[in-house]
Amino acid sequence: MASSTTLFAAILKFLIIFLFAGWVSLWLLKPTQIWTRKWKHAEDRANDTILGYYGLSFAVYTFPIIAIAIIGLLLLDLKAGYQRSRSARSSSKSNFFSNPLVVNSTLGILSSIEILVASLCIVFLAWTYYSRISVDFKKLMPDKSLNLNMWQLKYLRIATRFGLLAEASLALLLLPILRGLAVFRILGIQFEASVRYHTWVGTAMILFATIHGSSTLLVWGVSHHIQHEIWNWQKTGRIYLAGEIALVIGLVIWVTSLPQIRRRKFEIFYYTHHLYAVFLVFFLFHGGDRHFYTVFPGIFLFSLDKLIRVIQSRPNTCIVSARIFPCKAVELILPKDPGLKYNPTSVIFLKIPTISHLQWHSFSIISSSRADDHILSVIIKCEGWWTNSLYDLIHAELDKTADKRKGIPVAIEGPYGPASLDFLRYDTLLLVAGGSGITPFLSILAEADSATSKSRYPSRIQLVYVIKKAQDFCLLHSISHLLLNQSTEKICLNLKLFVTQETQAGVGIRELLNEFFEVRTLQVNSMFSNYAAYGPESPSWMAAIAGLCSIMFLIFLICFNHIIIPSGKRSKMSREKTPSWVVDLLLIVAFVLALACSASMAAILRWRRLRKGIPQVSHGEIKPLDLSSAEARNALEEHEVHFGGRPNFKDILGKLRNESGGSNIGVLVCGPESMKESVAFACQQESECFKVSAKRTVSCFTFHTLNFTL
Repeated sequence: MASSTTLFAAILKFLIIFLFAGWVSLWLLKPTQIWTRKWKHAEDRANDTILGYYGLSFAVYTFPIIAIAIIGLLLLDLKAGYQRSRSARSSSKSNFFSNPLVVNSTLGILSSIEILVASLCIVFLAWTYYSRISVDFKKLMPDKSLNLNMWQLKYLRIATRFGLLAEASLALLLLPILRGLAVFRILGIQFEASVRYHTWVGTAMILFATIHGSSTLLVWGVSHHIQHEIWNWQKTGRIYLAGEIALVIGLVIWVTSLPQIRRRKFEIFYYTHHLYAVFLVFFLFHGGDRHFYTVFPGIFLFSLDKLIRVIQSRPNTCIVSARIFPCKAVELILPKDPGLKYNPTSVIFLKIPTISHLQWHSFSIISSSRADDHILSVIIKCEGWWTNSLYDLIHAELDKTADKRKGIPVAIEGPYGPASLDFLRYDTLLLVAGGSGITPFLSILAEADSATSKSRYPSRIQLVYVIKKAQDFCLLHSISHLLLNQSTEKICLNLKLFVTQETQAGVGIRELLNEFFEVRTLQVNSMFSNYAAYGPESPSWMAAIAGLCSIMFLIFLICFNHIIIPSGKRSKMSREKTPSWVVDLLLIVAFVLALACSASMAAILRWRRLRKGIPQVSHGEIKPLDLSSAEARNALEEHEVHFGGRPNFKDILGKLRNESGGSNIGVLVCGPESMKESVAFACQQESECFKVSAKRTVSCFTFHTLNFTL
């Protein structure tokens, strides 16, 4: 059975590599004259078939990436079975490419594989631009209608070809932010980690599009055609007005997504980002269907992914109970189906209609599905408008008597998490958290504590927690029993706490536990909700939905185009006479109908899984901790508390390396970017396992970074 599974997985991997190589080759050949001649010949032959020109474009330009996503989902589902039983430790050599190579405050933390891929993308863009512009300059002829000299004509062609670079960037823009249909999961990269690739590609796209648009407007101004061209909606060919609208919308989206605006005015960023749909429609009108098929894979998968997520977040459930902590943090306990399993560091998206009917916010799950069959928990630090509204809402319910309390409805999307636990398979694990960055690590500790097989998890875990105020220590309440119990049957956890903005003498973990572990609990009757959280569909069902959507889109596209644009000898002439916006609308209608069919299938699958009724789960007041026992006193002495300073990560790593005795050490960091960079730089300095002269017994630090904000 295992051998057949391995063989099938190998076949799927080969298909993915083959399709990806073909797709990359297509982009490399696309700017060449050889491809242009071959493609025109293929178009003429396709016109006489039922597939037609439009079906051919979809099959060649769009379907390879969709097929990779479908096969990748099947591969992930296949892997899920034997990944759970795998217990081998991670190899330091296998993580060589993931370790930080460049640590810079401007560029951030870059691994060698990221630098390699980015370099190849830059080379590809340079190749595409050079191939196009060199052919353009050879064929350049004076255009009397534009009244431009040869230098101005060359500048116009340069500006035009920057549009192709923007198109290439748009083809990749939406792939990193997929969740259920995530292509990057095949590579072991979660969507919350790949969001920065979306930021990089989006910035490049806006740069190229701005050069393309502003330079074209400049040429029109020089030729005195700007008044005519800027408001012209052409019947065929490029629709310049649509391109101008798309550029303005793209700039608005980019400006409002800058960190200075996104962090301070999240609502502005959130709502303006939803203008992407308008941007894509006007891009289609501007570039036409020929260019749209090349960027369509990301649009197809993203639209389908978002639609499935909307369906799978229905129906709403209610909060089972909530806890309020002294540091103005809220823990929400939510009902889940016993069959819903997730890995540590998974995240969910929550929408609370009482606060906002539109806003979704992501939070790391702090509980373990292994230990809790019927509930999942998240901790929310209340700092912004939405989270403060939640805090006030919980407080208002606490002030009511039990008979007057109402249920708090909540929509849950997810959870989304890593496909495997390879990032935990080390001899020793160092967790470095800053502020709210502790939340992903709470799920790791909960999972390790509840695991029946300790060989799957590190034998020793050291937690470095950096907070501004001592009261933030209360975020560790869910692992307080681990801080007190250091028996050999449990994981060996050592805590180093750093409080940076306060100075106190003689205060240890014992005093902090006594002072900041007072919690108020809100108990809500489960009668207010009939459904629990069921999570996304299995990867195999997601692959089936994506396959159905592809087939239905192709069928609708072929039918519409054969009705509007007849096939046969006059098909090319008919296509040229048909207004381009009509063809674009046909593409949109076919896609909407295909999405509707897929939505029906997703809705049927969803309602088949739902079962009414939520078991009553009691969460009363947290019992006071017993700190008087000798065992507790001895355990608390193992932990460290430091006030008024920041950790020296080089010293921490050096000491841990000496104590580990040559074991493989995994370093996980979640917190501010400055902290991540400091830890990454320390890992670079302290890691010696990749040096030629390094002995096999030398400890190796393998760096991983987690994100708790998107």
